[in-house]
Amino acid sequence: MAKLRVESFSISIDGFGAGPNQSLENPLGVGGTALHEWAFATRTFRRMFGQEGGTTGADDEIAARGFNNIGAWIMGRNMFGPIRGPWPDQNWKGWWGDNPPYHTPAYVLTNHPRRSITMEGDTTFHFVTDGIVGALERAMDAANGLDVRLGGGVSTIRQYLHAGLIDEMHIAISPTLLGSGESLFSGIDLPSLGYKVVEHITTTNATHVVIKKT
Repeated sequence: MAKLRVESFSISIDGFGAGPNQSLENPLGVGGTALHEWAFATRTFRRMFGQEGGTTGADDEIAARGFNNIGAWIMGRNMFGPIRGPWPDQNWKGWWGDNPPYHTPAYVLTNHPRRSITMEGDTTFHFVTDGIVGALERAMDAANGLDVRLGGGVSTIRQYLHAGLIDEMHIAISPTLLGSGESLFSGIDLPSLGYKVVEHITTTNATHVVIKKT
């Protein structure tokens, strides 16, 4: 059965999945880039952006498996870009340039309608205004039996967690403290929602934890 999966989502030791004050200059919030240091040097991450080389080992293996069997993505509007409110025009097409690293249909949660955008490399962004369940239904249909990857940000993952719709999560806990920002698990009782830890791997750069719904 197809799953809704969170993969390679990084948080700080104090539980924040993004720093404060997200902007064009700080797309992950102030200090948020440090959460992803474990991934930047990996072969998987570098290939995503058309670069050669990169490290292998546990960090790379875990990052790579997050792309296995993925047929569609869902993301929140904050992950797509820094623009708030009604779309002023069609010019903003994401943080990633003309060839985003998704290569599948990607469904963006928003309160404001917008036409779909077809990008290079088989990525098409669709803008969904009927909520998280509607986005999941459309993504599952598009994935055609493969899994759907939920890309974040924090608010989007929290909504799907509260609804009990996430089947599996890989969280990378980075050895850094942010002090403030967007807390991933605050106020969420994961055991009562049926989640348990099924795997954990510690590397020099992160502690990787896999949580599944039982």
